[in-house]
Amino acid sequence: MIHGELSGDIIGTAMEVLNELKPGLDEKLYERAMVIELKHRGHSVSVQSSFPVSYRGELIGNLIPDLIVDDAVIVDPKVVSCFTDTNVAQMIGYLNITSLDLALLINFKNARLEWKRVLRPQGPSEHDNPDLHA
Repeated sequence: MIHGELSGDIIGTAMEVLNELKPGLDEKLYERAMVIELKHRGHSVSVQSSFPVSYRGELIGNLIPDLIVDDAVIVDPKVVSCFTDTNVAQMIGYLNITSLDLALLINFKNARLEWKRVLRPQGPSEHDNPDLHA
């Protein structure tokens, strides 16, 4: 499993934060608490780092992941009913731009923490280029 130990510690941190703060707060509050707890546990945390996005050599904007832990895992705290395809697609975009391999979506909406591991796609597959003439 990619970054298994680190992702386990991040999820454990999120559980600790949720147990302390309880559900029902704004996601930025959970994010700030995650930063405090992750640093307390000895991790480095980058907050709102900006990554340029270019098209044909011209800057078209920036992607800004919420957290990057130990320069290895993107963490996106959420307070949502459920994760959507849009949430996953956003994480894949972040992974592609940062060249990192793992993102964690973490949902603080309910008393029971939910999370989803999102991996960066590794090269093209037959499903990426469907035969539209078949």
